[in-house]
Amino acid sequence: MESRREQLKIQRRQQAKESEAARHRNSTLLQDLQKIEDRLRGRPLPRPALLAMETQYWASVEESIPAWEHFLLGKGPHPTHGLGHLPRRGQQKAGTAKHQGLPPRPKPRTAR
Repeated sequence: MESRREQLKIQRRQQAKESEAARHRNSTLLQDLQKIEDRLRGRPLPRPALLAMETQYWASVEESIPAWEHFLLGKGPHPTHGLGHLPRRGQQKAGTAKHQGLPPRPKPRTAR
């Protein structure tokens, strides 16, 4: 009976320590969140044109999610196929080391 009572006292002390540690941790987190909130309040809002563009971007992303999901699950074609021609990139000219200010490439070794 005595040992059970001692075990309960030890368990209560342990729970009290854990509770105090959790209370301290939560208090620290709350203070950190309040600091972040204060910093965010001090920032000026983005320009209306930027906000509108961001809103349009996220709306287009949300609209395209089903097509991409379909493609990524292997159930359909790539979402950009069939939308016409994609803009072509200009071809890069083959430059020599002399024109780029680089040392010449080493010659390939021949087997003996």
